[in-house]
Amino acid sequence: MNAMTSKSFEEAAGLLRQAYRAGAIAPLRDYLEPTDAAGAYAVQEINTRYWQAQGRRIVGRKAGLTAKAVQLQLGVDQPDFGVLFDDMRVTDHGTLDPARCIQAKAEAEIAFVLGADLPSVSTSADEVAAAVASVHAAIEIVDSRIADWKISFADTVADNGSSAFFVLAETGLPLAGLDLAGAPMVMTINGETVSTGIGAAALGNPLNAAAWLACTLAERGEPLKKGDVLLAGALGPMVALKAGDHVVAAVGGIGTCSFTFNKG
Repeated sequence: MNAMTSKSFEEAAGLLRQAYRAGAIAPLRDYLEPTDAAGAYAVQEINTRYWQAQGRRIVGRKAGLTAKAVQLQLGVDQPDFGVLFDDMRVTDHGTLDPARCIQAKAEAEIAFVLGADLPSVSTSADEVAAAVASVHAAIEIVDSRIADWKISFADTVADNGSSAFFVLAETGLPLAGLDLAGAPMVMTINGETVSTGIGAAALGNPLNAAAWLACTLAERGEPLKKGDVLLAGALGPMVALKAGDHVVAAVGGIGTCSFTFNKG
């Protein structure tokens, strides 16, 4: 990495941090090529370390771009990931103040809580399954610090995978006997169905997305650990939120979780 590139990454990271307070910014075209994965993760890493130094604690990771259609749309052939911090968790049945978001959208997912470390760079889906302590219905509240969601692959990666907040069903289930790939998902807002899907939307099976995440993070020297939360990718289309919305995600055979997008 040359000095000029390093400087531009630092500048991009600073702009993204500022956007959390001051509002959305233009796409990062002056700092990152649209498909520059290495550069985008370098920007994400700068902000991850910055926030850790501010006292935020990492509690897991989220996989994104797990749907082939979205990968094609952004011109990439792999998922991406972002960091989950402790202060991003919204209690099941809780509230999220819209003032904490810029242009929030919700998507329903399946999440895992790990009962063992996953240190191998060749972690398989079966090995992930053996390490899962519990499976939960989940909602990811995604947000973009890039104006109007006009994102490239590099924009979303640099912007911590366009992550913002997440909800896990208070009660999780053991993995044994669950049909993750075949699990139907229905997400409602204010009682109306707004998104439907199936577990197989996440790379064929959410365990595949989790295995990709485990391998990728092990290669980076940041392996997944016991107790980590893994969001395995959207099971259906994401939906824009407005103040007052009550969002419920139901994943057949796995569970239900909800939150209200309103000041508590």
